[in-house]
Amino acid sequence: MTTTHPAASPPYRITPPRILRAEWHKLRSLRSTWVTVISAVVMVLGVGLIMGATYTSGGGDSDVDTVVLSLYGSMLAQIFLVVLGILMTAGEYATGMIRSSLTAVPTRLPVLWAKAVVFAATVFTVMLATSVVTFAAAQALLHDTDQAASFTDPGILRALLGNAAALTLMGLLALGLGALLRSVPGAIGAFIGGVMILPEILGMLPYDAVERAIMYFPTQAAGALGSATPIPGTVSPGPALFALSLWAGTTLAAAALALKRRDV
Repeated sequence: MTTTHPAASPPYRITPPRILRAEWHKLRSLRSTWVTVISAVVMVLGVGLIMGATYTSGGGDSDVDTVVLSLYGSMLAQIFLVVLGILMTAGEYATGMIRSSLTAVPTRLPVLWAKAVVFAATVFTVMLATSVVTFAAAQALLHDTDQAASFTDPGILRALLGNAAALTLMGLLALGLGALLRSVPGAIGAFIGGVMILPEILGMLPYDAVERAIMYFPTQAAGALGSATPIPGTVSPGPALFALSLWAGTTLAAAALALKRRDV
């Protein structure tokens, strides 16, 4: 009598879609994700409504770009998204979860790229929708002022897209810092010191070359992306997008190099 054995199941394969799904599951299952993302949305929408409700024509903000005025809350939202980016990477080192992630994916780098893709897709989608809704809501309050504008006006849609892209890239820069430094407090400190404070200090130097260089720093480039009209002292949107992408990409590349060479 011949004994038959069940066919062996094929080995479980680690594929990019599976890694992406795993990172998406981790992101949406964490309470910190919901807290930071909802806080960012509330900041943009809430401040936008306040600016629209309190604005008067000819006041101190009359020379401010209408998209910048409507999305003033993006500056506060950026703080929450930066924290989220850092928690996605450095947070795993703090909890020890990174060991499980890298054990499942021995090649390591796909984990970092999956985190970056999931973060970028989530933040860009949410913040673009938030920017559009906030601009529309603010304009409903500004319709009879000198800040009245519509989506069809020159530069408006580009600025709304630019605002979402800027927030996403700043978050990716923070995500890279978290992966590079492997410490939540360290990455937050590095972001505050290097991205927010350093340009202000350098701006005190009386050198034209330094002043021109500062225009390509992350915060300044992000500001240029979110404005429908040129902002004095900043570069145009194209170079700003390139500069901010380069900052984020360089940080992620450094994090990838460290991930390959350093022990967990």
